[in-house]
Amino acid sequence: MSTGFFNVPKPQNESINSYAPNTPQREALKAKLAEMRNSVADVPMYIGSEEVRTNKKQPLTCPHDHQHILGYYHEGDESHVHQAIATSLAAREQWANLPWENRVAIFLKAADLSATKYRMELNASTMLGQSKNAYQAEIDSACEWIDFLRFNAHFASQIYAQQPESSDGVWNRLEHRPLEGFVFAVTPFNFTAIAGNLPASAALMGNVVVWKPSPQQIYSANVLMKILKEAGLPDGVINLIYTDGPMTGDIVFKHPQFAGVHFTGSTKVFQHIWKTIGENIHLYKTYPRIVGETGGKDFIVAHKSAEPKALAVGLVRGAFEYQGQKCSAASRAYIPSNLWKETSEYVTQFLQEIKMGVTEDFSNFVNAVIDEKAFDKISNYIQQAKSSDNVEIFAGGNFDKSKGYFIEPTIILTKDPHYTTMCEEIFGPVLTIYVYDEDKYEETLELVDKTSEYALTGAVFSQDRYALEIANKKLVNAAGNFYINDKPTGAVVGQQPFGGARASGTNDKAGSMLNLLRWVSPRTIKETFVSPIDYKYPFLS
Repeated sequence: MSTGFFNVPKPQNESINSYAPNTPQREALKAKLAEMRNSVADVPMYIGSEEVRTNKKQPLTCPHDHQHILGYYHEGDESHVHQAIATSLAAREQWANLPWENRVAIFLKAADLSATKYRMELNASTMLGQSKNAYQAEIDSACEWIDFLRFNAHFASQIYAQQPESSDGVWNRLEHRPLEGFVFAVTPFNFTAIAGNLPASAALMGNVVVWKPSPQQIYSANVLMKILKEAGLPDGVINLIYTDGPMTGDIVFKHPQFAGVHFTGSTKVFQHIWKTIGENIHLYKTYPRIVGETGGKDFIVAHKSAEPKALAVGLVRGAFEYQGQKCSAASRAYIPSNLWKETSEYVTQFLQEIKMGVTEDFSNFVNAVIDEKAFDKISNYIQQAKSSDNVEIFAGGNFDKSKGYFIEPTIILTKDPHYTTMCEEIFGPVLTIYVYDEDKYEETLELVDKTSEYALTGAVFSQDRYALEIANKKLVNAAGNFYINDKPTGAVVGQQPFGGARASGTNDKAGSMLNLLRWVSPRTIKETFVSPIDYKYPFLS
């Protein structure tokens, strides 16, 4: 295994295409959307060198046009889980022993392929399969994915370059070994970049991976896998399977060579995974690494000195971009009484201008939620609010799933800071606002901190530096990503490493060196050049 004698140069964040009218990128993306919408994809599992097809094909549909079939994926069973594990373990030794520079080169090539040849296909697959508009797809499936690949390569080179001091006559070395076994990557529907990064970051550090994506993200996961294979990823390093979750977990978490899980998803599922690993801890060859990013009940709190229009933009963008389906989306807000009237007027204006519809129409800001299950859950919260005496629907409140899973951006106004939608994660375009006494800022900050079990993201708006510092201190444990005078979404790889604590996860900060360190097991090597030939120390004379 090679050690680091040079650093991969620190990359710049990938430039974002605007897809503004009359740009060549806009026309190229529209053409790719039409091409992919009018074809029927056949999506296999990828296990070793095989593209695995089964007799159980499941449809891939557009959330904003749920009768339209984009293609079919081949669902696997228990045999495919066992096959993926065995294939990954068979590939482990050769991959782990490959000099790290060669591994890095593969992922850097994947970044370049993603930035050029596959950029439009990545974005179009995310727009069609996950109902993201052009901009949301661009910053996710193109830019963030590319940034993960390039920054991880840079951070890996820094890890390998870190070596201990050596005294006279001794050479001390440090190896960062891959984990002993296989890593299980469980990835979400809402970010193509996260779905790719969870298996890729572990593989970059020399691990082999069994990757199970969300069924709603399989369409774009297939594109990610094509890119990795074209970049030269050896067979068996990442094995992509589409299998039932509980069944897969039952097999994976009982395997003696299970070495770690890289997870993004619901808190309930992650807690079950943790409990299962604990119950099976006696089975494993090594203590598994458990890395997870889960839910959030992300907040925006404004001080009486905040600028109302900037606050309104933060509320609308933070709560309703990608239909509120970002882990970091603002879902509760605390607005001082002196600012509510002016802020609400701006919010109303913005919401009146926003259009909702299919992703192929680039004038639509809001698209569909991911599936019927999500639609029913979110709309149920809105229905309950409509019938409650404690709240009022300030904006939106309508929904329709006849054509696609469309829910209007909805704002609930409450006089009860502990009303259900202020406390429970909804994961949809629903923002609940509590208007507080402008002179009770510090008491409100304490309320923000204590209301939710989550601690993922949060934002504070203020033009008063003392007020900002008070919030910074009182909310120190309330958010792993803390934003000042900005919305609580949009973390950038290499700039704002992402992750939260409490019920929001292990806070291992994807997009930083910290996350990569979870996928290696250090070994210290001490070599003495001239060994002692007498056991006696001088004090014995």
